[in-house]
Amino acid sequence: QVQLVETGGGSVQAGGSRLLSCAASGVVFNILDMNWYRQPPGKQREVVASISNDGTTAYTDSVKGRFTISRDNSKNTLYLQMNSLKAEDTAVYFCNAFSPKRYDYWGQGTQVTVSS
Repeated sequence: QVQLVETGGGSVQAGGSRLLSCAASGVVFNILDMNWYRQPPGKQREVVASISNDGTTAYTDSVKGRFTISRDNSKNTLYLQMNSLKAEDTAVYFCNAFSPKRYDYWGQGTQVTVSS
């Protein structure tokens, strides 16, 4: 059974940093294309950052230069380093593994609250 478990959420002041982790089990992690999504209060879920199985990364414009997505295949873990956090980054953050017609796995989410 595939499991994605996010950790690292919590409260932080604006301008601060937070490291989110997503531990994968029950799956061959190094072949997965991975994403971080977030869902702000009252809004739709949106993709924040992506990393392919070959390490290619992409970011939504609002987090470019502040967030870094990375992966450690030896630990079956995905990361999201978030710096210079803003109040608008407040959201539930989700780890996702997705490939069209092949797989679509989600974690349970972790809350990040940024106070100004």
